[in-house]
Amino acid sequence: GGDHTITYPILQAVAQKHGPLGLVHVDAHTDTGDTALGEKIYHGTPFRRCVEEGLLDCGRVVQVGVRGSSYDPDPYKYGQDQVRKQMGDKPVYISFDIDGLDPAYAPGTGTPEIAGLTPAQALEIIRGCKGLNVVGCDLVEVAPMYDVSGNTALLGANLLFEMLCILPGVKTV
Repeated sequence: GGDHTITYPILQAVAQKHGPLGLVHVDAHTDTGDTALGEKIYHGTPFRRCVEEGLLDCGRVVQVGVRGSSYDPDPYKYGQDQVRKQMGDKPVYISFDIDGLDPAYAPGTGTPEIAGLTPAQALEIIRGCKGLNVVGCDLVEVAPMYDVSGNTALLGANLLFEMLCILPGVKTV
């Protein structure tokens, strides 16, 4: 639950322990905006703030599922300017915004964007992180009141379960 403003203080705490983190960020939006309505901290700015504070190892940041409208004329420039390398064995955080999935599967979110990922693709991304030094993870933007079927909450719960299963030291077989 919550939006990506919860990830910012979490990353501050995790980076304090582990140093700059790699990040696997699944979202329809980059969340690297500078301001909204004059505010520097809102759900569309946390990863820019994290970069500015040195919380992220920008060579190990990957964004998946980005699409949709933006308040910026070139919303991808900031991310494209950051160097992307393989994650290696250094600490990695996974932040998954449910709006990274297509609203046909997860309509219960405040910012739905068409042409998103399928649940199978979401599982592939999370399961593909097995073996990385994952030190934390979150799932944000689940808004059950926008989905009378309950599918978004069910999908969110399953994605969190999958994230727990790929944490280092967790035996799944």
